[in-house]
Amino acid sequence: MSQYHTPVLLDESVSALISNPQGIYADVTFGGGGHTAAILSRLSASGKVIAFDRDMDAIEASPIKDKRLTLIHNNFRFIENYAALHGVQFDGILADLGVSSHQFDTPERGFSFRFDAPLDMRMNTAASRTAADLLNEETPERLEQILRLYGEVDGSGKMARLIAEARAQEPIRTSGQLDAAIARMLPKGAEHKVLAKVYQALRIEVNQEMRSLEKFLDGAARSLKPGGRLVVITYHSLEDRMVKNFIKSGNVAGEETKDLYGRSISPLEAVGRKPILPAEEEIAANTRARSAKLRVAEKKEGLA
Repeated sequence: MSQYHTPVLLDESVSALISNPQGIYADVTFGGGGHTAAILSRLSASGKVIAFDRDMDAIEASPIKDKRLTLIHNNFRFIENYAALHGVQFDGILADLGVSSHQFDTPERGFSFRFDAPLDMRMNTAASRTAADLLNEETPERLEQILRLYGEVDGSGKMARLIAEARAQEPIRTSGQLDAAIARMLPKGAEHKVLAKVYQALRIEVNQEMRSLEKFLDGAARSLKPGGRLVVITYHSLEDRMVKNFIKSGNVAGEETKDLYGRSISPLEAVGRKPILPAEEEIAANTRARSAKLRVAEKKEGLA
């Protein structure tokens, strides 16, 4: 598990998740199986875990052989479909929204600017559109929007124009070509900070991450038992804001509506006022944990 992916906030997330050792739990971002293994270790013989991952590499590399585990090759946005089809409601649902160490560290997957490799970035390698396709096919206006919305990139309009100019000479297929195209916008000594934002923006668009997260949150709320826990680990402000808003108001926009008695109609109640952050020791051991935030919510009683 550690070779494929090091789970973040492991004890904190699993401790917040489990209330019933005999229950049914979902780990909707299986990855290297670290969170799933920890959940299984705390369940009784009759407990179950349903784990999802859209990346077949994660499914095929699973180190866990346990009859209590069911692995599903699918996007977590379809959790409600699974629950309805199988007639289950979950005692707890956990989502770790980060990219796995395996994805970052495998050059041909194209997630990292550390390698000069094909710009793929698909979490599901069966999907049709890669980051290279996006860079070469989208209009400069749409590229600017993607960079601004999903990467909060300064000068996103100028960067989109540089990409358009470069692809007019030769299609952009590799990370090296992309980095060269936008080189004049990479401040000396802070190149990695800008590149991280650019690659994040492209990855989010390629994998439709924000749309999937919104659909997942809606489905997860409906798939939990009353009193069941939703536990979500985020890594950047865009997704954390969506999760925070959904817990508060029942929608990712944060538009709170109330009933006749002035009570919020959100199906969830936040557990704790602030997110849980990794300890300094964890960040020192795993730098990818440094931006993680853990939010926990509980489904209100009396809701279907």
